Amino acid sequence: MKKPVQPKHRILIVDDHPMMREGLAQLIDHEPDLVAASQAESARQALESIGGGVPDLLLLDISLPDKNGLEVIKDVQTLHPELPILVVSMHDESIYAERVLRAGGRGYIMKQEGGKKLMQAIRQVLSGRIYVSEKISAKILENFSGKRPGSDSPVAKLSDREFEVFQLMGQGRGTRQIAEHLHLSIKTVEVHRANIRKKLELPSGGELVRYAIRWNEAEKT
Repeated sequence: MKKPVQPKHRILIVDDHPMMREGLAQLIDHEPDLVAASQAESARQALESIGGGVPDLLLLDISLPDKNGLEVIKDVQTLHPELPILVVSMHDESIYAERVLRAGGRGYIMKQEGGKKLMQAIRQVLSGRIYVSEKISAKILENFSGKRPGSDSPVAKLSDREFEVFQLMGQGRGTRQIAEHLHLSIKTVEVHRANIRKKLELPSGGELVRYAIRWNEAEKT
């Protein structure tokens, strides 16, 4: 008798770079138990794809053209709380990993980790567990025990919304543009800017903008 064919785990890949999506799809399709069922380049496309059929796993980049990945996680968790999300990003895990987990994601892996570790992360999340690097796991345990490490970036002090405003400032956007992008009032954005400046201990709004731009440039390298 033939063994019954086990259905493959269906994965939705969300990344705004076509070559990255294709590369991830090829890696996944080479695995006997996984299939890249669909792809999306934006948050809107991702939600539309999920609406047409919920995959077994959402593989998500943080930087999308229409919405921050953290907000996408929150949206997906509201609509489909059973859908596990693994973030695959170029951005520093020490800044993003805990934010992803707080938002409802089930794991975080940096793109430079390579295919073998990515497959390990995918299977770990599909099995119902959380995946982060050993470094981040140790940091989370230290935080949980009340022993916060002293090497945290000042940016880690920001709330998710403040962090989003800070990122947009780093892209050179003004208060009105940030307000329109995040669907907030100008006054609310100004309050966030003031809180960010206070948390980062910067003397002026101009210093805050310069700091945000330098931080944004450093994140790209």
